[in-house]
Amino acid sequence: MLNIPNSRLKLILIYGLLAAIALITLFPLLWLISTALKSPTENILQSPPQLLPSQPTLNNFLTVWRSLPFAQYIYNSTLVAVLTVALNLLFCSLAAYPLARLSFVGRNSIFLAIVSTIMIPFQIVMIPLYILTVQLGLRNTYLGIIFPSLASAFGIFLLRQAFMGVPKELEESARMDGSSELGLWWHIMLPAIRPALVTLSIFVFIGSWSDFLWPLIVIQDESLYTLPLGVAKLAGTFSLDWRLVAAGSIISVAPILLLFLFLQRYIVPTETNTGVKG
Repeated sequence: MLNIPNSRLKLILIYGLLAAIALITLFPLLWLISTALKSPTENILQSPPQLLPSQPTLNNFLTVWRSLPFAQYIYNSTLVAVLTVALNLLFCSLAAYPLARLSFVGRNSIFLAIVSTIMIPFQIVMIPLYILTVQLGLRNTYLGIIFPSLASAFGIFLLRQAFMGVPKELEESARMDGSSELGLWWHIMLPAIRPALVTLSIFVFIGSWSDFLWPLIVIQDESLYTLPLGVAKLAGTFSLDWRLVAAGSIISVAPILLLFLFLQRYIVPTETNTGVKG
């Protein structure tokens, strides 16, 4: 028998367990890619399932791209997601800053009321939001899709906690230099919480990009369809050809994966204390 030290054995078991969890987590994505690459002659429902295509092809992607205006869907989703992220960061940071750094009557009560709304399901407020959207003339517009996501209780909570972690010495130094509250918020506080801003951006972008229910309700014009609506249309266009549906899903998911891979290096703690002299 091999004599393996206990510490190395524990390390092997930990990495083995993590690899198994990663494989289980990634299996649906791997199966989606496998289905999208299979040719029409392959049975995607065979038993036992075959993960690797015997005749991989990209024709499914070409068919989907040529049959539906996916370029327009990508443009719509990108525009909506980017605007949603920008407006969410703006309004959430403006709301979180006074709740974290300023003292006024009822501050904690206001924060508690905001956070408590996280427990309210979207389906409960969906109908009042739709009525308000129609009354504002935003139905069937890009702004109508963005409207419910202008700010979020989770974003305010996340940024408030980040603002509270900024050293007071930075704030006091800026005030001594004559900085206004908006100047302090823009020049000192926002750069100090960049990791929290990036984290919130990723969550908001993914939520906006993958949202299906609200755009389905508020959008009727196909030229304004986002990617989830376009992928849902595949099921009717091709009579549930799962190869084409999988190809459209890959097109929809790929930008999110690329965005996360690009931004994950920014989600690290920053040393805000470096600006403070002892």
